[in-house]
Amino acid sequence: MACLLAVALVSGPVLADRLKDLARVKGVRNNQLVGYGLVVGLDGSGDSAPFTNQTFRNMMNQFGITLPDGVNPNTKNVAAVTISATLPPFAKRGQEIDITVSSIGNAKSLRGGTLLMSPLKGADGQIYAMAQGNLVVGGFGAEGQDGSKITVNIPSVGRIPNGATVEREVSTPFDQGDTITFNLMNADFTTARRVVEAINSTLGPDMAYAHDATSISVRAPRDPSQRVSFLSILENINVDPAEEAAKVVINSRTGTIVVGQNVQVSPAAVTHGSLTVTIQENPNVSQPNPLSQGQTAVTQDSQIAVTQGPSHMFKFGPAVTLNQIVEAVNQVGAAPGDVMAILEALKQAGALRAELIVI
Repeated sequence: MACLLAVALVSGPVLADRLKDLARVKGVRNNQLVGYGLVVGLDGSGDSAPFTNQTFRNMMNQFGITLPDGVNPNTKNVAAVTISATLPPFAKRGQEIDITVSSIGNAKSLRGGTLLMSPLKGADGQIYAMAQGNLVVGGFGAEGQDGSKITVNIPSVGRIPNGATVEREVSTPFDQGDTITFNLMNADFTTARRVVEAINSTLGPDMAYAHDATSISVRAPRDPSQRVSFLSILENINVDPAEEAAKVVINSRTGTIVVGQNVQVSPAAVTHGSLTVTIQENPNVSQPNPLSQGQTAVTQDSQIAVTQGPSHMFKFGPAVTLNQIVEAVNQVGAAPGDVMAILEALKQAGALRAELIVI
């Protein structure tokens, strides 16, 4: 097939997954932080946005330096940036986290810049970390005097490893209550039931119970140290997750088609044919006679040809397997667009027993 047909086939025995790979503990989560600041020390690649000048003035005032009214700093070695970071669970004061710095003005590059001390706030508006440091920029750009330029990657975004220091801790309900709740990353009733059965068979009856297709609660000790050891045992319990629902995913931009294992097709007959339209342009030059007032003109001579390819018909039997679907489509030499059309037509006819997702 001309397209990339990715087939999710499972052969041999199904391996069990650890509970820590299937679920997350309720309340133990990352938190997003964001901030605003200035990057200085640029080699003339900064920005000239009005808010950059305003921020620079405010910073100078904090250091006791007042710029005269009407004086525009116009510092090309300064850029206004946003700072983003992820605060991991149980992060303590004094620990360091990585940050990403992105220009929000018209700065050409942040290479060689230094981020000045900037606060990072959470969704509640509180300051949870302070950021500062030298940027590591993976992209670069070069520009000639004639206006030509080249850019590799994104020079207006950089990172600072360990560039922020945690100043405020986020409380979690991990050590509160009589239970620990696991939330499955993929909601499924069968998987939830199997998780409950695996926990009860390991720790004893009635230790775990499911609230719905996502949440499973487990009775746990109240002592924090005992709860850590208890959770270590829980997250390493092996569980056989349920098979995924039958799905066919089509990426219309790249022509990629992913067919799940449990996809089936009820009895159906499909006709596949191709129609090719070719348009060829042959420009002709019309030359006027000597000493005439005419002008040379270009005329177009278009030739259109329509070619009908041979039509193929193939039949799907009852409850065919994924291998049979692939073989039938391959035999007729279907192109990416043809495969998409065949699958969509089967879905419309009610013969495709799967969810069809087009992205």
